[in-house]
Amino acid sequence: MSKPVRIVVDAMGGDYAPVETVRGAVDALKENERIQIILTGDADAVHTELAKYDYPKDRLKVVATSQVIETGEPPVAAIQGKRDSSLVVGLNLVHTGEADAFVSSGSSGAVLVGGQAIVKKIRGVHRAPMAPVMPTAEGAALLIDCGANVDPRPQHLVQFAVMGSIYMKSVNGVSNPRVALLNIGAEEEKGDTLRKETYPLLKACPDINFVGNIEARDVPKGGADVIVTDAFSGNILLKMYEGVGSVMLHELKDGLTANLISKMGAALALPSLKKIFKKFDITNYGGAPLLGLKGLVVKTHGNAKAKEFKNTILQCVAFYDEDVSGKIMQYLAEERSKNAAEDGAKTAASGAETAPAGQSPESAAGREA
Repeated sequence: MSKPVRIVVDAMGGDYAPVETVRGAVDALKENERIQIILTGDADAVHTELAKYDYPKDRLKVVATSQVIETGEPPVAAIQGKRDSSLVVGLNLVHTGEADAFVSSGSSGAVLVGGQAIVKKIRGVHRAPMAPVMPTAEGAALLIDCGANVDPRPQHLVQFAVMGSIYMKSVNGVSNPRVALLNIGAEEEKGDTLRKETYPLLKACPDINFVGNIEARDVPKGGADVIVTDAFSGNILLKMYEGVGSVMLHELKDGLTANLISKMGAALALPSLKKIFKKFDITNYGGAPLLGLKGLVVKTHGNAKAKEFKNTILQCVAFYDEDVSGKIMQYLAEERSKNAAEDGAKTAASGAETAPAGQSPESAAGREA
């Protein structure tokens, strides 16, 4: 069997903790024998929930904590002041190498701040974006960013595009991910200052397959595999996406069960309907990894239920197996080496231009010294 994957689950994070967090963790254990779970939180409450299930006890342990970071708390103050919280303790387990991944449905701000302050960013990463996978007609698309950076610079979005491409190649198996910039029109000149300045940088980036701007209405159609944007517009897109999807599925179910005739039709169409419901059920796609960190940190919805926790935990295994953080680290190291070589060549060329006729740049430098 392949190497075990140790995943910390913040048992106290989210609207339905610890009931749904514990249930999701147990379901993940049963589905994948490689998974080892560490639940952080109120030991009594967690053990009360665990008592409801049969599970492989050798692959699950509870780390008792005495504090909980609430959703409305200021993130920085909470991370600094609640060092024995389920969230901080869990992140520290990843930082020290005692765990391979961390999953939480708690405060987005605390997960973001804690991830960067405790797990820490990879050298060369400007900003760490949250990147959820969304269902589309063509399969799935990665939205990057959706909640971490509301005021990024153009160069940050370019780095988001590269990290998103690495993720989609590695975890989702997309050989040449199409990268698009979320905008209000398809034309190159459309958008605000951020979009106008980012477009040419994405276009010139040799490490991505940039296909231009994409409008929000084309995202569900599968117009791109990586959707690049700032956290403000990305979060609006994600929430609208989830809301419309939920309402449409609810209305469809109501319509199909409204009377005897519709029920008969629904029975005939049931196999196809189940495929559609499954495809556009966002809980099947796991949480939003915080890309660019030295370890894996994943944020799930605040109202996540057991199914979403289970799928998020399973998602961590794919991330771990493909070493996404390592690939991002390698890419950035190669970029530094390439930039250093280019700078060295420019310096040498500049020296050659300024040296007197008949004298080498080296001798000219020596005389000036």
